[in-house]
Amino acid sequence: MRRERTAAMLLTLVAGLGACTNNTKTGDDPGVDTNRQASGAIATDPKDSQGPAAEVPGAAKGGTVTVIRQTKIAHLDPQRTYSFVGLNASQLYARRLTTYKDDGQGHVTLVGDLATTPGTDVNKDCRTWRFTIKDRVRFEDGSAITARDVAYGIARSFDLSLTGGPTYIQEWLADSPQFDTAFDFKRDKSALPPGLTVPDDRTLQLTFAKPHCDLPFAASLPATAPVPAAKDTGTQYDARPVSSGPYKITKNEAGTQLTMERNTAWDPATDAVRHQYPDAFVWSFGPDPVTQTNRIITDGGADQTAVSWNGVDPSLVSKVVGDAALKDRILQAPTPQHFTLTINNQRVTDLKVRQALNYAIDRDGLIKTLGGATFAAPVTTLMPPATIGWKQYDAYPAGKSGDPAKAKELLGGAAKELVLAFPDDATNQALSTQLAGNLEKAGFKITLKAIPADAFLDETKKRDNPWDLYIGSWGADWPSGAAILPVLYDGRAIKDGGSNNGASYLNAPALNAEFDRVLALPVERQGAEWAKLDEKIMREFAPVVPLYVQVMFTLHGSRVHGVFVDSIFGSPQFVNTYVK
Repeated sequence: MRRERTAAMLLTLVAGLGACTNNTKTGDDPGVDTNRQASGAIATDPKDSQGPAAEVPGAAKGGTVTVIRQTKIAHLDPQRTYSFVGLNASQLYARRLTTYKDDGQGHVTLVGDLATTPGTDVNKDCRTWRFTIKDRVRFEDGSAITARDVAYGIARSFDLSLTGGPTYIQEWLADSPQFDTAFDFKRDKSALPPGLTVPDDRTLQLTFAKPHCDLPFAASLPATAPVPAAKDTGTQYDARPVSSGPYKITKNEAGTQLTMERNTAWDPATDAVRHQYPDAFVWSFGPDPVTQTNRIITDGGADQTAVSWNGVDPSLVSKVVGDAALKDRILQAPTPQHFTLTINNQRVTDLKVRQALNYAIDRDGLIKTLGGATFAAPVTTLMPPATIGWKQYDAYPAGKSGDPAKAKELLGGAAKELVLAFPDDATNQALSTQLAGNLEKAGFKITLKAIPADAFLDETKKRDNPWDLYIGSWGADWPSGAAILPVLYDGRAIKDGGSNNGASYLNAPALNAEFDRVLALPVERQGAEWAKLDEKIMREFAPVVPLYVQVMFTLHGSRVHGVFVDSIFGSPQFVNTYVK
């Protein structure tokens, strides 16, 4: 049953911040609350979704912000965007049906972006959702954005040649992970997928076979960005998507530099979240983290208005933390990026062995290997603390340094031989060596297998892969267990290759049914249920070993202000940024 509106006209998901453990500042760690829990709401009053966004105190117009990043952004095409950098960069040029008001402290409110509200659950059963497109929202050429443009954007995401983006809405409309079999975009680009209708220019409706109460959150991903059909260039759209946001792409020097300048067709009165303070954003690709950090520390010329995307290099942490002049230029916050020692449940079928793996890990030593508390925080849950409704528990209490004796007891004195695969880069080489040492102390015999980093995900997502363990990570697409637990542990989604559950390959029918039950609940009731299910999965199946959550620790120049660490994705966010 849907909860009634509160006086504040917000459908509250969490009353406030959960109980947190405040870290103290020691050594190279400037101190960050790594157990900060998200709190949020879905705005039900259309006024919350109206613009303009509240002015940022002290903000001024003008100047250019440079974002320094080691590698280019993989995809600019909104339907193909799925990396953290792509998700945040696209906020500047690709509006969605919904988006977040975010204070950078874990408090978020989902509001309508192109839509007047975060959506209407027409029959109060989460199966039919209706969105009304705002008046005066326009593309960069001044043409009106209609519901048909949004529908076309969703339809083109069914094209398997435009891969890379999220697939929630496609799978929900098709009622199948093999969504491409339900709709052939290439055959008829004027048609729409099943369940997607456009009653008029301002109305978009999505109808699902099953309840999907998280649709307003999924609609915040850029897969719902509008695309004008006449300007769709297929795979080439990646180079120059048409803007619907406050900035437009004016120059794209592949792999080197990306320039975004003000979009004069953007109307701030329609936008509850974004500002248009800088004249331009320039994304500069190439410099490694050491170079980025040193440039920002030096603070010369254009670097005074620059932001380091990749963060402070571990070798320079002491220098940064020890320099009082840099204190106000540090961006540090916990992220939802969650790392695990993933167990191939098809190969490691004995629950006691999986439990022994959980007792074996020295998380304290692991964090030190990664560079210390400045960069990572230990975790024993399947969901990161940033998840709405998260609850702390430890199903296999082994202390900070692991419990090899308990692991050996579960193994019954037998040496279990396992293969641990890892991406072949410096960080994962060190991480896997540390993990192998932990496991061997606990009675395991470990063989390390390096996989080329650019092929690692594809290889481990093959159902018949020959490895028992691998280093895995997941960043939720919105701060709910719905974007974590069923995505990673619903066995019905296992495919021969490319499935998200191609990590643990856990498939338990009773558990799959629990996913369906919780997903059908109103979102305000889901948080506590996901927390219960998190603990149930670990205690009854132990499909992975939770290791740590990543901490963002980066610097910006002395004249750039208003940048914050995004509460959803844990990376720099620029909707409030200005130059002073």
